Amino acid sequence: MEQQELVPTPGPEARQWAMFCHYAAFFWFLVPMIGNVIGPLVVWQLKKDSAPFVDDQGKEALNFQITFSLAMMICGVLAWIIIGFPLMLLVSLTALVLTIIAGIKANAGEAYRYPICWRLVK
Repeated sequence: MEQQELVPTPGPEARQWAMFCHYAAFFWFLVPMIGNVIGPLVVWQLKKDSAPFVDDQGKEALNFQITFSLAMMICGVLAWIIIGFPLMLLVSLTALVLTIIAGIKANAGEAYRYPICWRLVK
């Protein structure tokens, strides 16, 4: 039997800040189109040095929100040929669900990876 290296579970404060990194995307409701990127960016920048888990999840949240913003811009262009409007709804609902799942997983101490994400921030 192989011995596996155990990864310590992040502490409660690290898990909470990692969750806030994901949920900061809801800043979009206050500042449309850029709030979803600014929220995770600010939380990540403030807390990235406090724990590796927060740094990892902050980058993941930021990358997903950048991907989401780019997808919404593409949908905006496609709105000229009508298909963009249903796509905007689909992309928005998908982002909402994935963001909620990510926050729940992060709060449980599990590193979450968004299934559809362009990872620009490394």
